[in-house]
Amino acid sequence: MVENAVASAAKSARSALSRTTGADFRTRWKALAAEGLLSDAPRPPSGRAAGLGPVTTALAGIEGIGLAGAPAGLCYALASQRFGIQCPLRPVLSQEVRHSLGDVAGGDVLLCHALTEEGGGSDPLSMSTSAERQEDGSYVLTGMKAFVTAAPIADVGLVFARTSADRTPFALSAFLVDLRVPEVKRSDPFRKTALTEVPMGSLTFGGVRLAPDRLVGHEGSGLALLTVTTAWERAMLLSYALGPMRRVLERTVDWCKSREHFGRKMGSSHLVAARVADMALALHRSRELVYRMAARLDAGERPRQLAADAALTKISVAEDYVMFTQQATMLGGVRSFIEDSGLCPDLISPMAASTYAGPNDLLRVTVARELGLPVEN
Repeated sequence: MVENAVASAAKSARSALSRTTGADFRTRWKALAAEGLLSDAPRPPSGRAAGLGPVTTALAGIEGIGLAGAPAGLCYALASQRFGIQCPLRPVLSQEVRHSLGDVAGGDVLLCHALTEEGGGSDPLSMSTSAERQEDGSYVLTGMKAFVTAAPIADVGLVFARTSADRTPFALSAFLVDLRVPEVKRSDPFRKTALTEVPMGSLTFGGVRLAPDRLVGHEGSGLALLTVTTAWERAMLLSYALGPMRRVLERTVDWCKSREHFGRKMGSSHLVAARVADMALALHRSRELVYRMAARLDAGERPRQLAADAALTKISVAEDYVMFTQQATMLGGVRSFIEDSGLCPDLISPMAASTYAGPNDLLRVTVARELGLPVEN
């Protein structure tokens, strides 16, 4: 069932990608969204009709677009919005508020997750961005967020801000902020070296007035919501790597079967065969882990209860992605560094996977704490 859903998504994505070759990010985003990738009710035969749950269906869609040839940055952006914002917010927001955001599912409205500041993102209680409550129940948002994926082009941000000066678990709140208002200033896109297809930048809030219904949940629940969004991200974000990994494995196998060395096929070498097998093992392990997390979420397990397993999944897939790409590079030889050779892998974006959604070293601390070690956070 999963393979059918992936193949169906790949077929639709190939058509959408071919129609938008050379187009800007928003055009390609909207073309892929039109295939149902961001919808809570994906159309058949993308998965739901085949008996898959909504999270697994979305995962198969993300894998499918990567398999179809969508660049890793575009796959990452779709996975980030779907699993890092839409899924965790769905049970929190009323239907009225979701409707007020506009056509998110159709791709007209692009979301971003604004947490990190210049001073860091792994310690959310150190943030300085604040939302001051007014007598009429509204809030005034002031501060700056940095390193925000899609910030230069996003329409609405999930923004975390301090609503109390105290350093307590109830000091933070989350808001849905219209980034198109004059009080929001965007930076130019940062000059990135990884996941370059999706822009990144900073957002400056110069006294943005927020109506009471822009508060997500209740005041002081920001850290709790952040815990949920983080669990979703760590469990599912690395889905963006699966399609590109499958595509690289396929072309590497073809290369090893056709390339001749010393009068024999390159693929007849035991060393080459072992490297290819290690690539297949890394992909198999990664797919099993991410799809297992999707199945558990579809079964109703609470994201916060999956935090340790989500961290382990993210660490494992990120590190397998790096190893996988290194193996492909070794097998491609000098062609791995020639852009138009057809064998040039993206060596930097897999490294980004070890940092996005929390650096792997810090996630190891999370896992150790869950196991009972008295290690400081």
